[in-house]
Amino acid sequence: MNIEWTDTISAAAAALSAVAAGGAWWAARRSAATAETLANIERDRRHEDLTPEIRLAITGQFGDRANILVHLAGPDSLGDLTSVELEMVNDDMDHRVLNPRLGYTQEDSDAYVWGPFRFAPGVDGADENGRRTGMMPLEMGRGRPFAIERTRPGRWMEGTTAEGWQNRYVHLPIRVRVTCKRNEETWLLARELENPPL
Repeated sequence: MNIEWTDTISAAAAALSAVAAGGAWWAARRSAATAETLANIERDRRHEDLTPEIRLAITGQFGDRANILVHLAGPDSLGDLTSVELEMVNDDMDHRVLNPRLGYTQEDSDAYVWGPFRFAPGVDGADENGRRTGMMPLEMGRGRPFAIERTRPGRWMEGTTAEGWQNRYVHLPIRVRVTCKRNEETWLLARELENPPL
């Protein structure tokens, strides 16, 4: 059998072309994956760069009531927020109901604000337990007050006075979780405020 060199060269060239095409496909796929990774990194960096500078302060304290002033201080490139929602965060104690008693359930414990202050129920869109406010827009460079009040002993805490209840929180901060939204973007921020004296 006589094989001509031209057939061998053609076959070799075809094989090399196939290898080159496979290599090009693999390189293109890897390049696309790298581009997607870089785009994700850039999107995450941009999101982080736009993290709202939220400042909280206690204002207008009168007896057991006060306001938390929420101020959007920056960054300037962020612009206004579509909505801001505040949530009181519990202390670090475990509040699981291990021995349920009549009228006191885990649901009661979960709804209760275990801390020195709660949002005034029904004010500023706050829920009935004072755990969360409603969602409110916030303009860049502006602030907005949210009404708060000192927590009282839960209805199941027989024999606990309001003063005794508040004394357990004298040296603990007011913890607030702030959810900021701008269109489709969301930021979840944790803030603490000094508990004002009784």
